This record gives sequence, structure tokens and C-alpha cells, in this order.
Amino acid sequence: MSSPAPHSAPPLSAGEACQRLLAWCGRAPVQAVLLAASLGTLVWFFFFVKIWVNGALTTARWSVEAWNPSGEQFHGWFILPISLFLVWYHRDRLEAAPKAGSNLGLVFVGLGILFFVVGARTLQPRLALIALPLLLYGTTMFLWGRQIARVVLFPCAFLVFMIPVAALEQATFRLQFVITGAIGILTKLVGISVQAVGTTLTARDGSFNFEIAEGCSGIRSLAAMSMVTAIYVHLTQREVWKKVVIFGASLVFAIVGNVGRLFTLILVAKYINPELAGGIYHDWSGLLLFFPIALAAMIGFSRLLNLDWERWKAVALKPEPPAPSTEPAESAGSAPAKSAEKKPASPISYDY
Repeated sequence: MSSPAPHSAPPLSAGEACQRLLAWCGRAPVQAVLLAASLGTLVWFFFFVKIWVNGALTTARWSVEAWNPSGEQFHGWFILPISLFLVWYHRDRLEAAPKAGSNLGLVFVGLGILFFVVGARTLQPRLALIALPLLLYGTTMFLWGRQIARVVLFPCAFLVFMIPVAALEQATFRLQFVITGAIGILTKLVGISVQAVGTTLTARDGSFNFEIAEGCSGIRSLAAMSMVTAIYVHLTQREVWKKVVIFGASLVFAIVGNVGRLFTLILVAKYINPELAGGIYHDWSGLLLFFPIALAAMIGFSRLLNLDWERWKAVALKPEPPAPSTEPAESAGSAPAKSAEKKPASPISYDY
């Protein structure tokens, strides 16, 4: 009789987690003191030291004001909770990994301090935010070693998505022309007469006129789409090259999502109502249409990349079996049978 399958350990409660933390502090008091000092330093410099906007804002406050819906940076609020979830998701690997501190972590701590100092001296808060994942990763490696640091590498690197990228819109204006050209091609395929000039789409009958703004060109949605793609490849892909290729294609997914969204906007303006298309439909289509289309493109590309091409190639090149013979089999040593010739039937005579 087969033995029952082992059950996974139940998740730790808050009380059990606190007990384990206190037990670890008792076993490694020096590491506990260093951890508390590191966290305290991070909290002090990021939450209490006012550097930005003429000394009026801390780094945390500046980030909070940058994560606003009007700038389409609202996804920044979800970065830290997702990063903590990813650490919890890998809790089994963290518990099983050997723990031995490594002085190599001090290199990353030094880099983090350098970025923060340079950001403060040049008044560039984005550089200060780059320091955060470096400091957390370096502290983890210094206290617990390379194996633990390898597990938390992605959750720490994921914090880079907290950095607002709205300032890059002006540097990516060419995406507006890409979107406009793609919409012009799609409208011709469905028989809608639209004139695409620069970043403007105008119906030839004058029923509507839309301009592809910087926010619709995909650069702001690229930040959110690349964030989702990073999580997807981290949880579903094993080969590094596939992770890099799929993540690198996140720009294409964002463009596909925006093209699909704006194309439906043209359809609504043409066949329903231009005011509806430019108003409430435009405001909500980003959430209701962009992400489903972009996610479908991401999953489809991933499935295509993970196809077993050798098997498909073998199936495509497999020779067809010979057609079965319809002639009767001949016995060995016997002469081939001759088909009997039909003789004409003799006429029937009648005697009277």
C-alpha cells in the first residue's frame, strides 16, 4: 500500500513568526543589532531627512506625491507590498538555504550609500530611490550570505519600479507616430476612411478628430506593463534567456495594448458616438481594454517561445505512410494469375 502524500507545512501565524524572530535574535545577537541598525538608518534617511523641493520633502514623501493617478504612476503604491509578497512566496527556499554572512554585501551597501549621496548632492530623488534596493540586498547578503541574497534578489530589484518614469515621455515621442501609423492601417482594413497626419487621426467625413497624446503612446503604460511582465517571467519561466526575451518584449506588449485600445475608440466614434468615445470610453478603456489586450499578447508570446519546436518539426517532416496495395496477394512460386477474359454470351435460340 502506498504511503500517503506528505502535507505542506501550515503557514506561520503572527505569534509564531514573532517567536522565531526572538529566538533568532537570541542565537545571533550581533546580527540582530546590525539588522536593527540598518533598518533604523534606512527609515531615518528615507522617512525623516528632508532633502527635496528646497528641503520640504523627504524621499518617502516625494515618492508618494509622484505616485498619483494624474501622472499614471499609481502603480508605485503596489511595488513594496508585491515585493514583500514575493519574499513570503519564497519562504520555503529562505528557510532551507544555508545562512552564512558574506562581506561581499558591503560592496552593495557602499553602492547604495553612493547613489543616495549623489542623489542628494545633485537633487535627483530618483537616484536616492535606486539606493534602496541596493541597500536592502547588500544588507541581506552581509547578514545571511549569498544563498539567501540569491532568493531575495528579484524582490529587491523589483523595487526599482517605484521610481517614477513620467519624465521619459518627451524622449519617446516617436512612439506616438508608431501608434498613429498602426491605427491608420487598421482603419483601412475595416473600411473606415481616416486621415493620419503626424499624431492626429481625423475622419474624412469630419465626424471625429483625435490626437494621440504622450500618455496614449505607451510609455506611461510601459512602466505598469513591464512590472507585470517581470512578475510573470519570475514566477513562470526557468531559463534566464527566456526571462530576458519576454521582459524585453514588454514594450511591444504595451504598444499592442494601446493600439487595440485606441482602435476600439475609433470604432466607437465612428459607429456609436464621438463624444462618448472621447469622454467616458477614453477614460475607462485604459483599464478595461489595455491590460487584457497587452496581457493576451504577453501570454501568447510566452506560449510561442515555450513551444517544443523539435516535436513540431518532427511532426511536420514525418513522411507519409505508403498507401496500401489494392492488388490480390500472390503465393510464392506460383505464376501470376491472369485475369479471365469475358467471352461474349452466345445467342439464345428457340425451336418452334
